[in-house]
Amino acid sequence: MVRRAHAIGLAAIALTDHDTIDGVAEAVAEGERLGIRVVSGCEFSVKVAWGEMHLLGYFLPLDNPALNRFLASERAMRIDRARKMVEGLQAWGIDIGTEDVFAEAGNAAVGRPHVARALVRLGKVRDVAAAFDEFLGQGRRAYVEKVLPLLADVADLVHGMGGIVSAAHLKDRANRATLQMLKADGLDAVEASHPRHGAELMAQIREIARVIGLVCTGGTDWHGDAQDEGQAPLGTSAVPLEWLEIMERARPAR
Repeated sequence: MVRRAHAIGLAAIALTDHDTIDGVAEAVAEGERLGIRVVSGCEFSVKVAWGEMHLLGYFLPLDNPALNRFLASERAMRIDRARKMVEGLQAWGIDIGTEDVFAEAGNAAVGRPHVARALVRLGKVRDVAAAFDEFLGQGRRAYVEKVLPLLADVADLVHGMGGIVSAAHLKDRANRATLQMLKADGLDAVEASHPRHGAELMAQIREIARVIGLVCTGGTDWHGDAQDEGQAPLGTSAVPLEWLEIMERARPAR
């Protein structure tokens, strides 16, 4: 990932996998070798008023015991949820095993997209979107509710390590009332630039963030070459380097 970023001329990237910082140390080292800033991060799932929200944590230490324990617990719950989803699919007569899902996940934290990709690979659905529409989306036949930590608790954890938290790809939920509510629970920033955000929405988010005192972040949400809906290739999102400098200044004193 870092070598690809170097090849396309990026000055900095953030590595924010779901519920893991594995790989960040290697990415940081390669970034130092190639002259690219690699921001250590993680994407958390947190509980908010409407249900689940993805929360990006930036500037995370790589050797913090409290963070490592928290992430290990979150990954264990992900595995348990994946097993229950597989059991639900089997109950509907779908021939799929947990090993099929874990093969899709590899070393990543397992999630619904891996179940969906396994269903596609096994020929049970035509594509990932169909897997969610028929089985894995909220309220669908094999959906399993996720046990989620509170935004305030994750924000406290990240702030205690000198990091900041940003609400990811909120789309139309990025209104002033919602962002003020999230800010009261510890939110530092909001993702303005994202493949799911058009130019008008991005401008609206930036203006609301300016008024209520949130930092703007952005990215492509790149999940690798096997793109899911709402993601874009690395380097295609125009995120000013100035935003990273502002993020740095927003970090709490440790």
